[in-house]
Amino acid sequence: MLLALRHPRLWLASGWILIVLAVIASIVPPHDLPTMGGVNDKFEHIFGYFVLSLWFAGIYPRSRYPMIGVALLVMGIVIEGVQGAMHFGREADLRDVYANTVGIVCGLTLALVWLGGWAQRVEAWTKR
Repeated sequence: MLLALRHPRLWLASGWILIVLAVIASIVPPHDLPTMGGVNDKFEHIFGYFVLSLWFAGIYPRSRYPMIGVALLVMGIVIEGVQGAMHFGREADLRDVYANTVGIVCGLTLALVWLGGWAQRVEAWTKR
């Protein structure tokens, strides 16, 4: 159940595109990815999962925030398992799961105190 939005399919499809991009970035060999200018790997995890959690908190009601958090956490754990099983220069790292969790908690906390339902506000601004 999404929030009451004028373009719910657009918001949801955009969120799923972000998920697909995150999965792809997590499983391709690291030498095939652009460098982030020396940004720490754990910061990339925190930022990525922060954006994902905040995105979905912007299109779903607060009652769905726990589900968003659990789904993203499971996604991160599964990705780490896949990285551990494949041999393309990736390896499973429990610290990545911790970093993902920090990003999820920060994103959902910010949504609870301020930015939750941001998609409705964006649509209201663009309606004018």
